[in-house]
Amino acid sequence: MAIDNGDFVRVNFTGKVKETDEVFDTTYDEIAQEAGIFDENKTYKAIPIVVGGNHLLPAIEEAIIGLEEGDTKHVEVDSANAFGQRDPKLVQLVPMKEFKKQGMTPFPGMRIQSEGTAGKVLTVNGGRVKVDFNHELAGKDLIYDVEVTEIIADEEEKIKSMIELHYSNPNVDIDKTEIDIVDGVANIKLDEMAKFDQKSYMDITFARFRIAKDIWDNIEGINKVNFVDEFEKKEESEEDAEEE
Repeated sequence: MAIDNGDFVRVNFTGKVKETDEVFDTTYDEIAQEAGIFDENKTYKAIPIVVGGNHLLPAIEEAIIGLEEGDTKHVEVDSANAFGQRDPKLVQLVPMKEFKKQGMTPFPGMRIQSEGTAGKVLTVNGGRVKVDFNHELAGKDLIYDVEVTEIIADEEEKIKSMIELHYSNPNVDIDKTEIDIVDGVANIKLDEMAKFDQKSYMDITFARFRIAKDIWDNIEGINKVNFVDEFEKKEESEEDAEEE
């Protein structure tokens, strides 16, 4: 079955800067380690996406249309269709006092966040700090090697794949998610850990809209998504009572 827009698939990929062949992102742990970009907090495996859902660069999603499960493709993406051209206006001088207010001591190479925008400190000179707010890959042509590992056909597995994409947490078992689809409504009951682990609960709270939108936009017949939270009183055991 050839891939089309709206299909749910899993893909592996490795992204490199075309000019230098430098790896900047990958789903393979061996490649990440070889490139010196391995992150122990990241799980390296094929990721689920909806083709045309802007989960990867549009140029990559367009390139895999027509492929089949198991196919690979080498994709070249020019800077205009990747992360855009560098904008000199996004290289700004920030007063040192702004960093001091945040209890920060800037240094060249330091990564910062300002009003939701990521930046990199270029230089520190007296009371002024030069920060580049361009995307780190702006102005660069890229190459991607992409492998389609799976085309997801089952509706419940499609829903689970979107939870996995938007809500990746090693403490929560996606396979324990219960999904019930009735009359165009998808009812989702997550693994118990998502309720009792504070970070998990906050993460899923913020991810719910993105999960729901991908589901109702791309799974025919589903127009409503409910996240079901159940809290059941646990009866006190005799042993617990005795310990008290």
